Amino acid sequence: MKLNRKLVVLALSCAYASVALAGAVKGSSDSVYKPTGKGWGELDLDVQTHAQRAATLRAQRTANLTNQGGPVMTAPKNVYYIWYGTWDAASQNVLTNLGNHIGGSPYFNINTTYTNKAGTHVQNVVNYAGTTTDSGSLGTKLSDANIETIVANKINSGALPLDANGVYFVLTDKNTTATSGFCTQYCGWHTNATINGQDIKYAFIGNPETQCASSCGANTPSPNNTPGADAMASILSHELEEATTDPDGNAWYALSNGMENGDKCAWNFGATSTAANGAAYNQTFGTMKYLIQQNWTLLPSQACAQHYP
Repeated sequence: MKLNRKLVVLALSCAYASVALAGAVKGSSDSVYKPTGKGWGELDLDVQTHAQRAATLRAQRTANLTNQGGPVMTAPKNVYYIWYGTWDAASQNVLTNLGNHIGGSPYFNINTTYTNKAGTHVQNVVNYAGTTTDSGSLGTKLSDANIETIVANKINSGALPLDANGVYFVLTDKNTTATSGFCTQYCGWHTNATINGQDIKYAFIGNPETQCASSCGANTPSPNNTPGADAMASILSHELEEATTDPDGNAWYALSNGMENGDKCAWNFGATSTAANGAAYNQTFGTMKYLIQQNWTLLPSQACAQHYP
């Protein structure tokens, strides 16, 4: 979706929170969104309690998604990671494994229930196509414009290709924040921008390990004993799904509240199993276990699901 249609719904669950990034938010009398004057809505922080916010958002999930006619990423998706800041190998391995194995999984197959305007279905193909690092060129407090610059710089330098079928993820370390609302209004977001004449899709995925483990973090223990990366795995999956089905903010979303497919199932994990370390998990990609939010399927009826069919 476009940056001016960025959702800012923070997951305010004591156990686990993944954030939602949605399309255009159109206010209503029972909405928890309020206009910002910038073309997108944000969570109304006047709602007093976490429980009240969660209950209101869950009620909104009854609204079905409809296709507004914008582009959908039906072709194979190429995922690119930009590791921003300082990263340890174990955390990188968790997210790299996710990038390598989410495509072709029964979980990502949920997205094949979505079509473009012509009726072509999304393909269950995600390629982990490239990675690069940025040791922190723009500091530890990133604006939205900074995040776009990080993506553009990596493309312009040749570190990553210019790919209209790609989704570029800026993955920040635990010491880096996003000043437009990381930890207070969102845990991550996705958007698009024109870079070198191409419509480029990209996302910010924040690391909540030390900054907001209670609102954007994973359970303790986390499935792979990497709390920041384990939390980011669910947020990344959420944003990848939304970038696929609503890349420019004008395709699949609910007209009544602007929710995209990931938003509809934020913090909803369904049935879980218990790993050897005591952590809850609900997905296995490759040989690694993850606690990943469910995604919104259109078939056989609209609902949250862990897999399709």
